[in-house]
Amino acid sequence: MSAGPLALNHLNVGVTAGIGILCLGVAAAQSPVREPIAARGAVIAAQGAAGGAPACAQCHAYNGASDGSGAFPRLAGQSASYLAKELRDYASGVRTNAVMTPIAKGLSPDDTADVAAYYANVNAPYLPLASPDPLLIKRGEQLATNGDAAMELQSCNNCHGPGGAGELPAIPYLAGQYAHYIAFQLTMWQRGFRNNSPDAMADIAKRLGAQDIAAVAAYYQQVDASALAATQPAK
Repeated sequence: MSAGPLALNHLNVGVTAGIGILCLGVAAAQSPVREPIAARGAVIAAQGAAGGAPACAQCHAYNGASDGSGAFPRLAGQSASYLAKELRDYASGVRTNAVMTPIAKGLSPDDTADVAAYYANVNAPYLPLASPDPLLIKRGEQLATNGDAAMELQSCNNCHGPGGAGELPAIPYLAGQYAHYIAFQLTMWQRGFRNNSPDAMADIAKRLGAQDIAAVAAYYQQVDASALAATQPAK
């Protein structure tokens, strides 16, 4: 029994539509992934973004060293993958901050990738800071390198790398980061105000007392990050 003209037309339309969908799928699969443009990120850092985000340099400095107070973290040389993830977490509400959340929401996905790439490739000097109590540093070094079995606490370096140099692509460096910032973030995890690493950092922070938080923060601030950076692969 032969198909009528109407049935053949329907068949042709179906086949054509199917081929069109297949071609679209192949084209999408073959579309090149956009590479971050650090030079464009430099402009965002200096001038802000079209979506309303202000210049990153206002708080973090154009070279990513921030102001040394610890209110704002050092960004220079930090992993681009980590920086971009944190910005996405701020934008989505997974990580909240009265300043950073609206800024991250003002960045497009390309803006986020570009400014992260810019700061990852900046080499900024480490600011001179006051030396903390040597006993505090000693305790911090113990926690960073060995952990504390009595507290069922692994060493920080297990995840953050030897000397806190970071583990690409996801785990940030701590070496040379400001003590005030490290201590503040650990306290935020401890109290449940930072939620974007609940199975790792939140659990660890809740095992630490205030003195141990101060100790590990003081230790990492004074680690010679310049020497460590020379041994690390490109970000």
